[in-house]
Amino acid sequence: MSREEIGPRVVGGKLMYNRAVRIDEPRSWLYVAGHEARDDDGSIAHKGDMAGQIRLTLRRLGETVAEGGMTMADVVHIRVFTTDISACKAEYGVLMDELEALRCRPASLLAEVSALSDPDMLIEIEAVAAR
Repeated sequence: MSREEIGPRVVGGKLMYNRAVRIDEPRSWLYVAGHEARDDDGSIAHKGDMAGQIRLTLRRLGETVAEGGMTMADVVHIRVFTTDISACKAEYGVLMDELEALRCRPASLLAEVSALSDPDMLIEIEAVAAR
C-alpha cells in the first residue's frame, strides 16, 4: 500500500488537516462509527469540557481502531461533529496535538450540528482507516 498526503494545511508548524489522502492498493479498510467521550459506565464524561471530550473521544476511537487490527496512524479520514463550533475551534490545538502524538494525519471535516445523540455530548468523531 502507498499513501500520499495531498494539500496539507499546516498551522504553527503542525498539520491542521490534509485536503486529501490518496491510498493505492490497500489490503484492508476499517470504517469506524462515531465515537464520543463515554466513561466505562457508558455515561458522557467531561460535561461542558470540550478539551476533555476531545481527548477521551480520540482515546475511545483509538481503542476501536486497535480492535480492528489497525492503529491511529492508519486512519486516513475523520469527521468531527460538534454542537459548538466556536468552542471546538478554540480547543482545536488539543485535537491537532493528540492526532500528532498518534501519528494520525487524516483528511478531515469539522462541522457544527444542532444536536448529537446525548445532550451532554459536545463532540463526536468517526473515522476511516486503511492498511
